[in-house]
Amino acid sequence: MAVELDPRLLEILACPSDDHAPLRPGTPTDPEADMLTCTSCGRQYRVEDGIPVLLLDEAIEPGAEAPDKEEGADT
Repeated sequence: MAVELDPRLLEILACPSDDHAPLRPGTPTDPEADMLTCTSCGRQYRVEDGIPVLLLDEAIEPGAEAPDKEEGADT
């Protein structure tokens, strides 16, 4: 499912890294992913229940694979 955020909110959201670049919905390989991607550094931030998790410690670095949300779903 694609990220569904208020367009006005998406306009003001920025990467929390020092460059503070804008974020865009999805990832380079999956524009429908529940993620936001920094337009400068390429870090990816997940969106949980419509809330962006903009923590550098939890960002997915460029080139790293996003964790599979289905893992552990059997428990």
